[in-house]
Amino acid sequence: MNWLITGVSSGFGRALSQLILEKGGKVAGTIRKDADKTAFEKLAPGRAFGILLDVTDEAAVQRGVKEAEEKLGGIDVLVNNAGYGFEGALEEATLADFREQFDVNVFGAIAMMQATLPYLRSRRAGHILNISSMGGLMAFPGISAYHGSKFALEGISESLAKEVKHLGIKVTIVEPGGFRTDWAGRSMRHVEKTIEDYEPSAGWSRKRLAARNGTQPGDPRKAAEAMLHITEVEEPPLHLLLGSDALQLVGEKLGALQAEIMKWAPVSAGTDYPKP
Repeated sequence: MNWLITGVSSGFGRALSQLILEKGGKVAGTIRKDADKTAFEKLAPGRAFGILLDVTDEAAVQRGVKEAEEKLGGIDVLVNNAGYGFEGALEEATLADFREQFDVNVFGAIAMMQATLPYLRSRRAGHILNISSMGGLMAFPGISAYHGSKFALEGISESLAKEVKHLGIKVTIVEPGGFRTDWAGRSMRHVEKTIEDYEPSAGWSRKRLAARNGTQPGDPRKAAEAMLHITEVEEPPLHLLLGSDALQLVGEKLGALQAEIMKWAPVSAGTDYPKP
């Protein structure tokens, strides 16, 4: 199986690409630095191909996907992994902060899918894995830009899954909880100025993320094994939660949502025109 994975220099992208290469597969991994490209290709000469591109550069994405298709001899699986977290309360962040977050986490993924889909569609086969987060289904204070980007990716992915199902293309949204990657460390970006009034909410979240970094329960290698597994089954899930914390927190969110919907059901139903 031939894989195109964005962001293979760290995190889930690195763990997944290493696992696939160990098992004899081929990976075209997107990378932003020449030195990282050389290091990646040394992992498995002839089976590991570094593709230099920034997912926010649409022209580079088109060229990079074409290069990956040719070097791999056909893309079977696209994994949209490239992304980052942004920490700060909504009022503390600038519009530029929000736009940059969406440019990478949302529009970068869209660009990769739009460039890859013609190849998958021509073969009536393929699988797209979009790395979202448990934060695409529930939210904490202090990372609203990140949550917004992942909620957006969830909706886009669900719609895409229905658009391409009859073409033999599968879509899975991967929703990890806390894993020991660089997400909460060097990959996290922060607001320049904080507002004291938000210390009990966004400030609490900021301290919590910093305190948990390096001690998260999730093992990236096991996450990679789970992602590899779902590409080998006949009917993969649309949603794949990863981690016990994701199961707990998303489960609590869904339960609270259902309870709220039912509580306000009479108001909701009361907005229809009277039945004739």
